[in-house]
Amino acid sequence: MSATPQKNRATRRVLAAAAGLATVGALVAAMPAGAHDRGDGHGHGHGNGHKPRTVDVQLLSFNDLHGNLEPPAGSAGNVSETQPDGTVKAIPAGGVEYLATSLRTARQGNPYSVTAAGGDMVGASPLLSGLFHDEPTIEALNGLDLDVSAVGNHEFDEGAAELARLQNGGCHPVEGCYEKGKKFKGADFPYLAANVTKEKTGKPLLKPYTVWKKNGVKIGFIGVTLEGTPDIVTANGVKGLKFHDEVETINKYARELDRKGVKSIVALIHEGGAPASTSYNYDCDSPGAGDGISGPIVDIAKGITPKVDALVTGHTHQAYVCTVPDPSGKPRMVTSASSFGKLYTDTTLTYDRRTHDIVRTSVKSANHVVTRDQAKATDMTRLIDRWNKLAAPIAGKPQGWISADINGRGSTAPEKPLGNVIADAQLEGLAPADKGGAEVAFMNPGGIRADLVHKASGGEGDGVVTYGEAFTVQPFTNMMNVVDLTGAQLVSALQQQVSGPNEASPKILQVSRGLTYTLDLTKTGAARVVTDTIRLNGAAIDPARTYRVAMNEFLAGGGDGFPALGQGTNKLVGASDLDLFNAYLAAHSSATAPLAPPATDRITVIQ
Repeated sequence: MSATPQKNRATRRVLAAAAGLATVGALVAAMPAGAHDRGDGHGHGHGNGHKPRTVDVQLLSFNDLHGNLEPPAGSAGNVSETQPDGTVKAIPAGGVEYLATSLRTARQGNPYSVTAAGGDMVGASPLLSGLFHDEPTIEALNGLDLDVSAVGNHEFDEGAAELARLQNGGCHPVEGCYEKGKKFKGADFPYLAANVTKEKTGKPLLKPYTVWKKNGVKIGFIGVTLEGTPDIVTANGVKGLKFHDEVETINKYARELDRKGVKSIVALIHEGGAPASTSYNYDCDSPGAGDGISGPIVDIAKGITPKVDALVTGHTHQAYVCTVPDPSGKPRMVTSASSFGKLYTDTTLTYDRRTHDIVRTSVKSANHVVTRDQAKATDMTRLIDRWNKLAAPIAGKPQGWISADINGRGSTAPEKPLGNVIADAQLEGLAPADKGGAEVAFMNPGGIRADLVHKASGGEGDGVVTYGEAFTVQPFTNMMNVVDLTGAQLVSALQQQVSGPNEASPKILQVSRGLTYTLDLTKTGAARVVTDTIRLNGAAIDPARTYRVAMNEFLAGGGDGFPALGQGTNKLVGASDLDLFNAYLAAHSSATAPLAPPATDRITVIQ
């Protein structure tokens, strides 16, 4: 770790230890001998005052917080739990006030405890954090006693210089300091970016690894983001950087740590998979589960050297605790804790003091719900209240009204009600000739970050959509582009939703009114888009004709695996996606005539 994070961490924990010395002393005194530093149960412990051979290290982890300091609203704020009778229950979860309480409770009685994160702590954040370039989230993570985090793709949303500021501190270069007399201090924990180098020098952008130490116990952490980060971040966000293979990078630094005598290693990987069940308590290693997890993380896990003892992953916003065999065929734990602070993972790493390695057969792990029926952490409440006060003049302004929930992030369907609203807003705002003359609009599903919830968390149920709520749905404030594309390129773009890099995990574009087609999921690859069904305002797409197409700057750059969209010409840059969204809400809703959830009849799905 860097000197500053170590100093801050040490100071905070010394103060905490002093405050609770009497309590800890009483707790230790009440424990049976060796309970706080356990032997391995096979006769390797030593008496006569010597330390037992093994010690249990608690690894607490989470991922993809995305600046969700307040409890996430709507279906995006629920986790699924399978009940004993096989039914599935939705449990409201998340919010840093509850996450702090959960982590602090979990640490009790565990003198060897380290907390790590799998990336995307910031970026695509609700207004409370996003309005202040995620300074509030970094402050919250410091308060959670986070020890280390990998970078995720969203850590690069505002570029390498802004990521460095989040790490090292300093006020925003344009907006300055947000509170008079207060300078942003940066992260107490190190961000790790082992597979990200500077193009000019070839040197790592940030530290590739760090070593956590306590009473002779040493655990190395290597952090990487997905190699495909440039495909899912704007070009400006990754300018001047190179992203390298996850497996090769982790193996390289695992060898380096091993040479330095660090035999216990955890990889923090911002890449993930999909479990066979969406319930957080699904046992993917149970008999009959088969391949309990699929997706990119499986091949990555199978390629990472056996020197690495556990993998903390993320990116896919899924919940899983699975074992995947390492190259030697030995099972190795792979975990992910959903997203938005709704879960945390508690993993026991049994450390052998003689070999300095983890006893892999003793690794145990489970995901736990960050429930909202526990006490709130008062320091996190104060932090949220402080930033909310600063955000209030902007956050509470009404933008429109809705008659019921309009689901976006919380919808699992290819065509999402909120996706239709957003695409329609973009078409309407950019259809006038002097605004670009758009005939159709596309919205990437990953850019829809939340639902529009009729009943707000305060329970008033008035259907008002505030600026803060609209910002949470569209937090990137991407500038809109209108470009020329041929009909052939339009068809190619629709096929790229389900082929190429998107074949395994389709990314279905949200389309504006007037565009219709059939998606046949019983087929494979590009054939899943039934091309002779594609219509725009009732007319078949003419491959040779030029169409004016609206999309955000990310898609216009070919992002998300849509190179056809990056071939546009005659570009006009319009207003931001958030401005168009708010303008549409204002034009199409009122207190007496709220906007209703639209029909989802643009994409006919066969499955």
